[in-house]
Amino acid sequence: MSQAKSKFSLRQQLGRGKQIAGMTTTMVGGLRAAQRLGAFKQPPREKLPRYIQAFCRKMAGSFGVKVIEVEPVQQHHGLWVSNHVSWMDIPVVGTVSPAFFLSKAEIGEWPVFGKLAHAAGTLFIERGSGDAGSVATQIAEFLTKGFSVIFFPEATTTDGKKVKRIHGTLLQAAIDADVPVRPILIAYVDKDGALSEALPYYGKITMKESLKKVLDSKDVTAYVLPLEPIDPKGYSKSELTDLLQRKMQEGLADLHARVLSVPPSQ
Repeated sequence: MSQAKSKFSLRQQLGRGKQIAGMTTTMVGGLRAAQRLGAFKQPPREKLPRYIQAFCRKMAGSFGVKVIEVEPVQQHHGLWVSNHVSWMDIPVVGTVSPAFFLSKAEIGEWPVFGKLAHAAGTLFIERGSGDAGSVATQIAEFLTKGFSVIFFPEATTTDGKKVKRIHGTLLQAAIDADVPVRPILIAYVDKDGALSEALPYYGKITMKESLKKVLDSKDVTAYVLPLEPIDPKGYSKSELTDLLQRKMQEGLADLHARVLSVPPSQ
């Protein structure tokens, strides 16, 4: 019994090592591409999306996660939003969307990851006192310049079974910039056709535990479903929030009906 456990542990370690090596190779490739583009000095945001998408797809793949668009994701300008299940959402969303991510300004000072974030055209937000209205104003400025932005309106992760109550303060940016809100939904599905239990990063799970679960998971597919864009004209922030909540809840139920063989437990 102990010998069987030892062999299983060895296979686990070998599998993790292979995935970490793939992730490292992807990061090195991303750094080289950024250097060629001159992205460390001045990120060429007009050219970056296709490079970011290729990088994110490879990064998701290095963890064994295959990204599939249930319907084609149109590459248009807007304020993009997604449900939030895991840290894996970032490479998954980055694979299909032309939008740039938001980040706290101090992350731009971090070694390695800060450089990558700068090179990827990340939009750094000065949070100051933490006033969300101020952040919405900054996002509106980015949108007005023609750069799409994506954020997770639930403001927390879930088990992937439902959409939590969304926070609509940042939706004011779409109203102010007069750009559509573009929702997408993500579902992580295991080889048996059920929602993956390895990918969700929520509750009391630590990052270390989550990484191990993801590295040990096999044959996980991230299905992405784009919804119809929402024109913010004529809506108040509160009305737009309520409409988006309903659309995302309905969209996630539709996505589950399309891709799951095993219905999610309640």
